[in-house]
Amino acid sequence: MTAETSADTSSDISAGTSAGTSAGTSARYREFRMPDVGEGLTEAEILKWYVQPGDSVEDGQVVCEVETAKAAVELPIPYDGVVHDLRFEEGTTVDVGATIITVDVAPGSGEPASASAQAPEPAEPAEPVGEKAEPAGRTPVLVGYGVAEASTKRRARRGTSVPGQVTGAPAASVPSDTSAASAVSPASAVSPASAAIQSEMNGHAAPVPSPSARPLAKPPVRKLAKDLGVDLATITPTGPDGIITREDVHAATAPAPDVQAPAPVTATAAATPQPTAVVTDTGGRETRIPVKGVRKATATAMVGSAFTAPHVTEFVTLDVTRTMKLVEELKSDQDMAGLRVNPLLLVAKALLVAIKRHPEINATWDEAAQEIVVKHYVNLGIAAATPRGLIVPNIKDAHDKTLPQLAEALGELVSTAREGRTTPASMQSGTVTITNVGVFGVDTGTPILNPGESAILAVGAIKLQPWVHKGKVKPRQVTTLALSFDHRLVDGELGSKVLADVAAILEQPKRLITWA
Repeated sequence: MTAETSADTSSDISAGTSAGTSAGTSARYREFRMPDVGEGLTEAEILKWYVQPGDSVEDGQVVCEVETAKAAVELPIPYDGVVHDLRFEEGTTVDVGATIITVDVAPGSGEPASASAQAPEPAEPAEPVGEKAEPAGRTPVLVGYGVAEASTKRRARRGTSVPGQVTGAPAASVPSDTSAASAVSPASAVSPASAAIQSEMNGHAAPVPSPSARPLAKPPVRKLAKDLGVDLATITPTGPDGIITREDVHAATAPAPDVQAPAPVTATAAATPQPTAVVTDTGGRETRIPVKGVRKATATAMVGSAFTAPHVTEFVTLDVTRTMKLVEELKSDQDMAGLRVNPLLLVAKALLVAIKRHPEINATWDEAAQEIVVKHYVNLGIAAATPRGLIVPNIKDAHDKTLPQLAEALGELVSTAREGRTTPASMQSGTVTITNVGVFGVDTGTPILNPGESAILAVGAIKLQPWVHKGKVKPRQVTTLALSFDHRLVDGELGSKVLADVAAILEQPKRLITWA
């Protein structure tokens, strides 16, 4: 991400201050907002700050590293000046569009700083009476166009109404001990006790009809609800400003509890926030780890894939002794000098040849159009285990690469993943994937498809085993391959032919020449 792109997400810190702030002070302090660093992602975690208040910064200087659901990214500042304030600590998850750092672009100018400049508040418009101000609230952002300067007014929450506006909410949505005057007051809201009870019974109480209002939810939450078959209109939101959260969606799919009178909930208990950090009980027998970043995205994607695409997995055990001999020969070949040569390289090449012979397997399912989309290119994904979780970067146009080019691309992919520098772009638009579980000593597995792909090949450990070779039992290098595929677009015949071709090539590597 360039400094020019980052500049679109910044604005004057004075945008939300009072009219009494002088023009000089308004232009002096600039704020930098969390940009959308990964095509529609809505939040990112601040991993590390490289600057502190009082440090000098230059246009294009990296000031922090953030982790999205796809990768770790460094953010450059688009200003010259001195760091005035860091709005969030390391380890904090921040919504896209929220101000994360302010910069004094005219240090030493001698201009008097107003109270708002000395203790800058987030650029938010004045809130109506009775609404809670949120210092780092989510500001609507359009991908690639920065953050809007003016705050967008949200629609009224369920259970409240605005004078002069006719709503379809029944009287039952207002607690029985609430007066009629408070039910129509624009500053009133559902009591904390009622909100806590609704949260506890979320997804099981009768929904409050709101025919004129579309449920508020972020795109990932909408996709999760679609994957789980949950109607957002039936969910009572518990997030800020009436936003439906992931927890609300999961709660709607949970089994209904026994019908009992809800326990009394005090306003103090309902308003007390729950801890989100790592929690260990007093006995040291359990540890709770918040799921976020790559692990959170992986969990959501795997649930969506497992319950959307009908998986079929087939297995084949084969003799790869000749392939292992070819690997040793290639390591000493001058054309492969300095490149990473291992069995995975030849497995990848064998899969690419099999896809060339059976291009129908390189496809995806278009749910909206009810069509099978066959890809005439192969972006080969390689599953990589990293300290931040499992990621699947892919080699673009792998089908056009020679063996040395494929080896070079594989080496770069693995090195980048280990360093935690895999970019979001390298993990998008994959078509098929290889996962090498053999490096952990595992014989095979039943891998789950990467969302949007039609097949994934698991490669097991290569071990010396007794094998019938030329009529005699001899020790041979043996492994097991497993191919999972989407049965909506890949039938058993096609999947079997692809797996059989990969096995045939690894048993007789000369087929890399005759079949290619």
